[in-house]
Amino acid sequence: RTDQLVVYYQPKIDLDTGEVHSVEALVRWEHPIRGLLYPDSFLHLVEEFGLMPTLTRVVLDQALDQAAAWHAQGQQLTVAVNLSASSLVDSDLPRQVASMLAARNLLPGALQLEITEEFLMADPDRARSILTQLRGTGIQISVDDYGTGYSSLSYLRDLPIDELKLDRSFIFPMADDVRAAALVASTIALAHGLGLRMVAEGVETHVAYTELAALGCDQAQGYYTSRPVPAAELDYLLRNRRSANKLTDSPPITGLG
Repeated sequence: RTDQLVVYYQPKIDLDTGEVHSVEALVRWEHPIRGLLYPDSFLHLVEEFGLMPTLTRVVLDQALDQAAAWHAQGQQLTVAVNLSASSLVDSDLPRQVASMLAARNLLPGALQLEITEEFLMADPDRARSILTQLRGTGIQISVDDYGTGYSSLSYLRDLPIDELKLDRSFIFPMADDVRAAALVASTIALAHGLGLRMVAEGVETHVAYTELAALGCDQAQGYYTSRPVPAAELDYLLRNRRSANKLTDSPPITGLG
């Protein structure tokens, strides 16, 4: 039942200023018996029964409704929504997304779509066509879990993308592994050389946070600053951050989840 699906939000922290300009929308299932379920518990069933486009539409609807509410309150937050490979095979997707934005009087820049390397490499020509249409309207494109696939670097040159999200598996070993830190540094340099924004996922410690900032990474996302939380709790977090103006200096804000 789609009315049991809820969207949580996790902020992306600008490492140079500590400000929040974008958040990622993450779906949860409020199961009447099992309680709050994470995507790992049900996405395989959604895919198996061909319901991913429906799920994507529900998440987009909720996320864009929330973006519109934030914008009405003067918070110009960009909301990122994950798109699976099965959701991206619909050539009508760019028109549908544009219609959803227009219905809420949102500019395309209010939405970011996150895709995986798996989709990019499975059908590069189709990816280029659909992403070019989406990006042409002003919607931002992000590559999620970057570095986990056996991908060709050519898509970074050829496809209209704005952001790379470095997978958490690269972040955790940075503190104890010189080669891991060097790999992160070179990936950040690669992204910047191509004019792309670099986001580090799975940032869970102060050490990782400060090291990423020193390496010039643009944004950090992870439990160190905030778990994914409902919109009302994120509002509380952002209000506190603005009043204290020291989110990056605070201990992990995990009590909100």
